[in-house]
Amino acid sequence: MTQQIIALLGGGFSTEGRDSPIDRYILSLVQNQRARICFIPTASGDSDNYISRFYTAFKADSFVPSHLALFKRDVVNIEGALLQQDIIYVGGGNTANLLAIWRVHGVDLALRKALDAGVVLAGISAGAMCWFRGGATDSFGGGLNPLDDGLGFISAAFCPHLTSEPARESAFLSFLETIQSVLSNCA
Repeated sequence: MTQQIIALLGGGFSTEGRDSPIDRYILSLVQNQRARICFIPTASGDSDNYISRFYTAFKADSFVPSHLALFKRDVVNIEGALLQQDIIYVGGGNTANLLAIWRVHGVDLALRKALDAGVVLAGISAGAMCWFRGGATDSFGGGLNPLDDGLGFISAAFCPHLTSEPARESAFLSFLETIQSVLSNCA
């Protein structure tokens, strides 16, 4: 199976509205005319507004949309639910919290199985950073800090909002030495 991960610095349905070119690209990666797409809003604390924007962008008359909420969890078999998808789209927010919550619920392991099964994984900001081994994040407060325990589906470092927030580039570059030692120990 082909493994595909789309890591977005920003954009998509969450900022561009209903007809986003990047979302059309992600949808083009699957053969299913009525794509099954699951939104995981963990990084935003399962924000109702974010979930609503997802359902506005991916209407049920054209897609089979669903979402996986973990703060008000109602899905018993997470792995089964995620393996049924064509696309899993992860929202932005707090990367560190997302990773911790996913690990408690086994979402990290289910996502690995979904990727191996050919499900397209996509994400915005924290939802993009999670796929990497590490990067620079504001998840811990007090500015940017290194994060070195991402899922590692991509053996590289990532920094969301690198071009839109000027301070991020210099912070990310200074973290690369630390992150590189983490990456080399994981290889």
